[in-house]
Amino acid sequence: MTEVAPQVVPIFATPFGLASVPGADALNPALASLLSQRATPERADMANHQAHTYQSRPNLFDWTEEPVSWIRTGLIDLVSGFARSINEFSDEQFAGFRVQARSWFTIVRPDGCVPSHSHANAAWCALYCVAAPQVAADRFDSGVLRLHESYRPSMFTDATNSATQLPYRPGHSTWRPVPGQLVIFPASIVHEIALLRGTGELILVTAIMRFLAPGQTGIPLW
Repeated sequence: MTEVAPQVVPIFATPFGLASVPGADALNPALASLLSQRATPERADMANHQAHTYQSRPNLFDWTEEPVSWIRTGLIDLVSGFARSINEFSDEQFAGFRVQARSWFTIVRPDGCVPSHSHANAAWCALYCVAAPQVAADRFDSGVLRLHESYRPSMFTDATNSATQLPYRPGHSTWRPVPGQLVIFPASIVHEIALLRGTGELILVTAIMRFLAPGQTGIPLW
């Protein structure tokens, strides 16, 4: 029989954006200081309260302080560019979309985490790292963002599909937060911040966003 090499193409692809925010080295210390000062019980989102982890209410983008204005502009611009790069709208069409965004900050302290969750009624989730501790020597996954693979949990596993090459390898994906870096992914993906080991704090800004076309109706309230 003549050997025929089949064509292999990826399907069910998931976009994942990674970017460095301009000016982060200069403004991150001021942003970290402001968020730490504002991490009070009065500003906490008690519905998502966790031991050793502080999460604010989702109104961060309403603040007027310069560090917040800087990160708000940076995140919205980068997510908009990301969304524009993966669709077929013209620049003129995309410019007519209206952006809606909600944002909050999270401070993960030693032995803290953010449990698995996803975000309803949003298209994209952006996670920005303001500050991060040194990597724990004994736990490689300390404080990482873990995105859960969800579409293959019932797949039968044998010798040929348990160790396939990327992008076909099954399993969760992780990203280690680095100050000044931003990641963007579909808001429907279940994700978590793994247990933080060692010393220091992990400070993150999260934004969920969606884009409304002119005349679009029926968008559920957040």
